Amino acid sequence: MVGRRPLGRQFGWLWTAYAVSAYGSGLGFGALPLVAVLALHASPAEVSALSAVGPAVGALIALPLAPWVEFRRKRPVMIAMDLTRFAVMATIPFAYAFGQLGFVQLLVASAVLAAAKIASGAAGGAYLKSLVRPDDLLVANARFESTNWSSIAVGPPLGGAAIGLFGPVVTVVADALSYLLSALCLTAIRGREEAPQAPPQAPQAPPRVPQSPQAPQTTGKNPARAGALLDGWRHIMGHPGLRALYLNQMLVAGLIMATEPLLAVLLLRRLGFPPWQYGLAFAVPCVGGLIGSRLARGGVARYGRHRVFRTVGTLRVIWLIGLAFVRPGFVGLVTVIAVELAIIINMSLYTPVLATYRLEQTPRHLVARTLSAWSIGQQASIAVLTALAGLLADVTGPRTALTVVGLLILATPLLLPRHDHTLKPEPEPARSNS
Repeated sequence: MVGRRPLGRQFGWLWTAYAVSAYGSGLGFGALPLVAVLALHASPAEVSALSAVGPAVGALIALPLAPWVEFRRKRPVMIAMDLTRFAVMATIPFAYAFGQLGFVQLLVASAVLAAAKIASGAAGGAYLKSLVRPDDLLVANARFESTNWSSIAVGPPLGGAAIGLFGPVVTVVADALSYLLSALCLTAIRGREEAPQAPPQAPQAPPRVPQSPQAPQTTGKNPARAGALLDGWRHIMGHPGLRALYLNQMLVAGLIMATEPLLAVLLLRRLGFPPWQYGLAFAVPCVGGLIGSRLARGGVARYGRHRVFRTVGTLRVIWLIGLAFVRPGFVGLVTVIAVELAIIINMSLYTPVLATYRLEQTPRHLVARTLSAWSIGQQASIAVLTALAGLLADVTGPRTALTVVGLLILATPLLLPRHDHTLKPEPEPARSNS
């Protein structure tokens, strides 16, 4: 059980900052596409570009940010990313109020928000590892997971009602303010953060023959060297357990997310579900996130982490094929809720276990780059597989595309690690939870 195990005041402020931001994002779920449709009357192609191109560009922006995040204190980075997101989001209602809002502004905002989210997540993961004891990491990650799903359950319905009452940019304002409040919560954390650990230095080469005075000199001390951009992927692909989990996660996340636009077309256009039922079909199952996250610690304690990876990693994918059999009316609505509930319970149990293992198996000087590489790869996979599923749906129809996606995801458990590849964790420095 997640329980009320005390993790210290510093973690309490970190969790509060995460919760404030998560609930603000829940209220603003899909806010930019909604603004594009309601305020700018954007075409379907423009809305698709906003949902896919912006995050893809954001992932490219985040790539060179990873070494920069790695070798700086993480709490100031998180505050800077929150303030960046606040500033970017605040420009949207300001431009809307003066009649100057344009699609390009939304596209740029989408890219910056995606990059800041990746950088903030990488810094947050590294900061969490330095803040709590190793045996508390699973409890902490489970609390974040529970908060995330509760925000998704509550936020979008309230956000939709707010848009109906106050107009298309009200949820953007709420989301922007949540980043500002998150930054304030992070500033309330007391105690000096440990300086980032320097990367291991390669052995010094013997002196070479002096070059001409005009030749540039290199010191080799720049941690943000070109190769540092790929260090996260090198660590993941060089670790048997992380490599298997990474490849599995990219495919599972990409295929699950690829069903969202397909299901929207099937339910709203082909089967005639009213919008409120469509929203209900996705809000109600999020309660499963509270259930799964609370089972994570007990599941690992009873069955072991490797069995959780193999069993729950399989259970989270076997239900997706059920979406291909949705029918009109109440039975169809119950089918969608049941399938999504089963997926979310297993996902919310699996995710904090994966997040904890990833932190434990990553050296402190590589955490930010590893988490950035993980997020960038997963985001790229979602974009590619969503686009391919959309093309298939255009040719064959959404139900056929859902069937193909549901069958493909059944093969993903083959990528799960067959053996326990847990390496001995590095020694942790002393810390105080004031």
